[in-house]
Amino acid sequence: MKNEEKERLLAMCCYEQPYWEKGLLVAGIDEAGRGPLAGPCVAAAVVLPPGCLIAGVNDSKKLTEKRREALYEQITAQAVCCAVGVADNHTIDTINILKAAQRAFAQALEGLAQQPAFVFSDRIGGIDTALPYEEIVGGDRLCYSIAAASIVAKVTRDRMMRAYDELYAGYGFAQHKGYGTRQHMEAIAAQGICQIHRTTFLKRLSG
Repeated sequence: MKNEEKERLLAMCCYEQPYWEKGLLVAGIDEAGRGPLAGPCVAAAVVLPPGCLIAGVNDSKKLTEKRREALYEQITAQAVCCAVGVADNHTIDTINILKAAQRAFAQALEGLAQQPAFVFSDRIGGIDTALPYEEIVGGDRLCYSIAAASIVAKVTRDRMMRAYDELYAGYGFAQHKGYGTRQHMEAIAAQGICQIHRTTFLKRLSG
């Protein structure tokens, strides 16, 4: 690992370091899929061993799909534990996207095989958990554990959307992952909606 990259990662670990120095485990948690017109919102919680630095970990939005896939394999292989929470489109339509995302966050934390001493979360506006946590605005670019979680969440959701592409042909889910691209909107106009579309999001657009 180059010195410049190591320094960047160490700077991102400023939140974890006080806990790691005491030998305590820290979780990062983030989500993917709050904005799309179709598919689930997926949250991931990741607990990495103290001092475990993986070159390239960054906000998932700053990485190519190929790089995210490679980092996903490294993160999940080296993590103490990882877990995901999923809120499907029906849940999103029923309780709204914010509450659905909060529920996915809570599910991810509940699914961890080992409880961390503390959780760092991207901004979500509250998590139903007994674990102590701190929300960090822009956490996926500022906090190492949150950045790792953002990669796991994004890759997990993208894989789900590629699987949906095979079930619901013609929408292009493998390409746009459910976001409101021109290709997606044209497919909806031509074929109507399918079972994974978020009807409340589409009503907002048409209204």
